[in-house]
Amino acid sequence: MTRQPIVARRAEELLGVAVAATAPVAGGDVATATRIRTATGLVALMKTRPHAPSGFFESEATGLRWLAEATAAGGVAVPELLGAAEDCVILRWIEPGRPTTDAAAAFGRELAATHAAGAPGFGWDHDGFIASLPLPHRPLPTWAEFYAARRVLPYLRLARERGAITAGQQVVIERLVARLPDLVPEEPPARVHGDLWNGNVLWGHDGRTYVIDPAAHGGHREVDLAMLSLFGLPHLARVLAAYQEAAPLAPGFEERVPLHQIHPLLVHACLFGGGYGARAADCAVRYL
Repeated sequence: MTRQPIVARRAEELLGVAVAATAPVAGGDVATATRIRTATGLVALMKTRPHAPSGFFESEATGLRWLAEATAAGGVAVPELLGAAEDCVILRWIEPGRPTTDAAAAFGRELAATHAAGAPGFGWDHDGFIASLPLPHRPLPTWAEFYAARRVLPYLRLARERGAITAGQQVVIERLVARLPDLVPEEPPARVHGDLWNGNVLWGHDGRTYVIDPAAHGGHREVDLAMLSLFGLPHLARVLAAYQEAAPLAPGFEERVPLHQIHPLLVHACLFGGGYGARAADCAVRYL
């Protein structure tokens, strides 16, 4: 590890201890990640982003704290938040390990406990972000209303504006939105991660599984499980089986997985284009 003076000085301001070395960490698409080691031996991850939108890192820090409240009651672990400011967050470093079936089963049970910790309602008291896009959180009375107005329709419009979805595909998804109250089982608001794809699940060397980069809010617990299924997760079947044992899902969960994948697919359509818009429409047409 060498020492990047600008990053090191900012970390020292927040941590109150000298930084001995820094090293870049690969993989960050939205923020720049740097591994830091302090003079006291603490190893941490610092995330920075030039000209970050107002509230960008504060939203992440708030989500981590909220999820950490559930950890104490058996919920899924999050890295310890060591510092947060307008321009960065600093988290305790999680040494990577290998995914195992035992860790996967524990993760399933812990995720169920996090969801069971609940939320005041569907939404959050301030808006957030998903990747680099704003994420509206203003509460609505039911999940069907919230999913339509805060998750599907804003990104459907943006995807259409960016040419990532056709007019015909837009019509298909809008028709699906009208049917949501008949398709989604009513449940109390769950404490959801909100962006739980494979890249936001860390298998620690200590045998624990951690989640990072939340878009946390009060939502339907099926959204986290559908997101895990979208891009694949090691030992996913074991995770889902353990989750079901701890907190059985409403009948027909498997048939609703594509329904709750429409939102992340539209987010990807907005960010990357490609075939994500068509995939979202393909998910929607199953329910028409």
